[in-house]
Amino acid sequence: MRIVNPSFGLQNESGGPGDVEKTLSVDWAKDPIAIVSNSKPNAQELLDGVRKQMGVFRSTDNIDYLYKDSAAKPAPPELIDKLAANYKGAILALAD
Repeated sequence: MRIVNPSFGLQNESGGPGDVEKTLSVDWAKDPIAIVSNSKPNAQELLDGVRKQMGVFRSTDNIDYLYKDSAAKPAPPELIDKLAANYKGAILALAD
């Protein structure tokens, strides 16, 4: 398993106390979020429902749906890099 922290090694501009926590925390009400499917049957339907319900309390303009090509293979490095570079949080789902 590869765990990615997109803010590792980055210093906040002010550099004051508590900045690390602010950088690492996700504001689920406004930050860009990736919804990632493992490509199993029904995963897309499950995640579409999650995205729709999130729309009740936030804009979904910056919630993107991503998926692996195959449930039998790990996520390719390009997908992991895209997640780390573009999103503050991710919702992952397994479904059958």
